Amino acid sequence: MKKTVFFLLLAGALSAQKTEIIKLDKNIKDKNSRTKSLSLIDTRTDKDLGTLVYKGEPVQMKFGNEDLKNHIETWFADDNKARGNTDITILLEEVKISGFQNTGLAKVKIKVSSFINRGGKYFFINRYYNTLSFNSKLTPNIPREVSSSVSDVLSSFINESYSHTVLSTPIPEAELNNYEAILEKNIKWLTSSELTNGVYKDFRSLADQKPTKGYYADKNKKGKVIGIKDKNNLVVLNEEVYGYIENGKIYLLTPVGYLEVQKDDKGYYIVSSRQELFPKNNNTGAMVGAMAGGIVGALIGAAIDSGSKTGRNANTTLSHVYIDSLTGAYVFEK
Repeated sequence: MKKTVFFLLLAGALSAQKTEIIKLDKNIKDKNSRTKSLSLIDTRTDKDLGTLVYKGEPVQMKFGNEDLKNHIETWFADDNKARGNTDITILLEEVKISGFQNTGLAKVKIKVSSFINRGGKYFFINRYYNTLSFNSKLTPNIPREVSSSVSDVLSSFINESYSHTVLSTPIPEAELNNYEAILEKNIKWLTSSELTNGVYKDFRSLADQKPTKGYYADKNKKGKVIGIKDKNNLVVLNEEVYGYIENGKIYLLTPVGYLEVQKDDKGYYIVSSRQELFPKNNNTGAMVGAMAGGIVGALIGAAIDSGSKTGRNANTTLSHVYIDSLTGAYVFEK
């Protein structure tokens, strides 16, 4: 009898656990009607999203439909009545949510990539690979904010994939899980023995090692770069600049100036922080959308042009902010 009561109480406690549903219902209509289908390959090793704590109680995070493949493909079909000829495949590699009750912090790690499928050969479109950070002091209802942010990332990522530049390296379906290693062998900024000096408008031109002709780094008397000028000696807007290469070293434009790109066994990085790189959009919807859409460089440049450039704050905690080798996006680990 006692065992029966215990199991009934346990079952009741489990059924009473609160759940926050991640709704995938935002608009993902292809405005140009070029896409024929959107399919999902879910390669996550752990399908359990994770649990957060809200008001002292655990909250289980879940997608609205556990059959995520059917859920996303139906989502696309409902929003896209007019179709084109392009078949897009979404590769969902990781969605992991973790909370730290003692600190009131939560993190969401997301890794998702998109490809065009042409007769069983896949061509890379884009990738979102990042960690979002949440603080209960700034965001009281963290489960709800996390749910909204995951939805924002996935919908923004899908929308941007419709029109993003596609890489030309074909990847066989059997090798899709190894796409990063295959692509990196064909990206010049990773394989060239010597990098080409010059100014680069965006990450793609840097990856292809094609600097903008006539552009140069303008320096003051102390040798510090104070801006970029074109062949007519006119100042170039920061939103049109990603960075420059000088003497084989890469320097990226940030709100605190040009920072040198360094390398360790994990990849290429700059020493900075989320607060430095996105002083006004730190972890907001604008930042989520920009990161998912791969327009981080333009966002930072536009912010500087609008007067958001600042000096380094001595109290800011700096760390390695890695650069996605395929997209140029900043990858935050904290």
